[in-house]
Amino acid sequence: MPLPSAQPAASPGTLRFSVLGPLTVHRDGRALPLGPLKQRVVLAALLGSANSPVSVDALSDAVWQEDPPRTARKNLQVYVSALRTLLADDGADRPRLTHTGGGYVLRVAEDELDLLRFRSLVRAAEGQGPRPAARLLRQALDLWQGPPLGDDLRQSPRLAEEAERLELRHLTAYESWAEAELELGGAPAVAEGLRDLVERHPLRERLRSAWMCALGRSGRQAEALAAYDDYRQLLARELGLEPGGAMAARYRTILAGDARAGAPVPARPRTALPPDLADFTGHGEELRYLVDLLEDDGAGRTVLLSGPAGAGKTTLAVRAAHLLGDRFPDGRICVSLRDADGLARPLPAVLAELGERTGRVAPFGPDAWREWLEEHRVLVVLDDVPDERAVRPLLPHGGRGRVLLTARGQLGGLAPVHRVSVPPLGTAESVQLLAGLVGQGRVRADREAALRIVRACGGSPLAVRVSGMRLAVLRHLPLREFADRLADPRGVLDELTSGDVSVRRWLAHGWEALPEEWGRDAGRLAVGTGEGPFGLTEAAEALGCDERHAVRVVEALIDAGVVTSPCGEVTAHAAQYELPHLIRLYAHGSGLATPALT
Repeated sequence: MPLPSAQPAASPGTLRFSVLGPLTVHRDGRALPLGPLKQRVVLAALLGSANSPVSVDALSDAVWQEDPPRTARKNLQVYVSALRTLLADDGADRPRLTHTGGGYVLRVAEDELDLLRFRSLVRAAEGQGPRPAARLLRQALDLWQGPPLGDDLRQSPRLAEEAERLELRHLTAYESWAEAELELGGAPAVAEGLRDLVERHPLRERLRSAWMCALGRSGRQAEALAAYDDYRQLLARELGLEPGGAMAARYRTILAGDARAGAPVPARPRTALPPDLADFTGHGEELRYLVDLLEDDGAGRTVLLSGPAGAGKTTLAVRAAHLLGDRFPDGRICVSLRDADGLARPLPAVLAELGERTGRVAPFGPDAWREWLEEHRVLVVLDDVPDERAVRPLLPHGGRGRVLLTARGQLGGLAPVHRVSVPPLGTAESVQLLAGLVGQGRVRADREAALRIVRACGGSPLAVRVSGMRLAVLRHLPLREFADRLADPRGVLDELTSGDVSVRRWLAHGWEALPEEWGRDAGRLAVGTGEGPFGLTEAAEALGCDERHAVRVVEALIDAGVVTSPCGEVTAHAAQYELPHLIRLYAHGSGLATPALT
């Protein structure tokens, strides 16, 4: 496939938008005056969703947070009008900034906006060999001019959250570049390039591992060992954890003085799982069924846990893997198929991590991985699978190994696979989980408020856990007051944040992974069907289509893990469907729930 260049030729009068650094707009190399702060906030919000509608409510929230003035809509119109004049192109067929049914769309070509260019280059690098991948990722990283959006625009919480997501994408791309560059022998450049990033992100294991490897391969073994020891102490002090198996293997290699300094040592695979939660609560029936499936040699090689974001799939998978230690003497390992930004990891990166976890020195291809898996009694958890294509080359055809998948969708293209749906927690289980985090005494003192809190969480273990973590820190905050905050649907997702754990961010990763059309359809269902179950007739009305098309849309969203369906066999016309409570709130609060055009 042709590889994109980093800097396409500009046409006369071409605008250049930049958000990967301070917000700027240039025409023919001349910086344009972007106006007052609130006007720049509107422009940044539109660029963050370039070529997609941004609702008036979302723009208002970005500019004024939760306290817009009565004149908010009129003020927005003024800002938009000024931006239209600023960005006007006399030769354009239609204006760049147009009004839609519920908001505004800013049309931007890929070569006009650095963010779109960055995403394109990162996508192009996926699946490439080390040399083209390193070149494309370097071009993507060179687009960055500093912290995204600058400091002034981060006064808007919505833009601050967007800037945080962009920084995570930058970090992930830097890690991928470093790993590709290491394969090409560029260890000294990687060692110097990663130093500042490691200091700013000390708990980022993939980043620290690449830096340690680069130091070792540059002949700086003492510094590499010190980097590992610093990380081990920091991880134990901050989180009570040990470094992952892949990083520990690299440390042993460097300690042994291997000339390759950083290649994993051949070793019998060991347990490399996230820690089991001491307060694991609920999903007892699903856990028993899952353990029985994985213990039964005649049940097939692959099991899938599916459910919406925050349903507790990973926690359930990890609990089952910890319980099954005796059944898998060759090891139990867990590898995520998405990066920290929620994007699908390229297959070579996943295979490289699987190779390190299983003690392989030689490069691991899909055939070699399957051969190893068939020969070993091992349980492999492949977490957060984005789609069938990402995982199909990793599944066994037979043999001794077992694979446990977690995914938001049903992965209907995989067969044969045992599928286990992870339902919402019941009310009693949710209260039990909350009490374990905030204390039984606080829950007993105001059980009514505790019930209101868990109901607002919609049965999501993640949401209940975040509520509990927040209340455990805010000991002065009565449960009743927190329940009152959650009673306003517009503020629920803002309250469900504790430290760096955000339910909104978790939901955003799932939503951004949807095809654009599916996200639009899900938004229309959110606004058009109301709270609770809905039937096919209501779905058709919300989507603005006939029932024949509506059933295809709903079933596609079921497969994607956005809509839930009833158990048991019923006709499509008799079925009742449901959007999980938090997904519905996210669609409303993010301006995604736009009505159908009729």
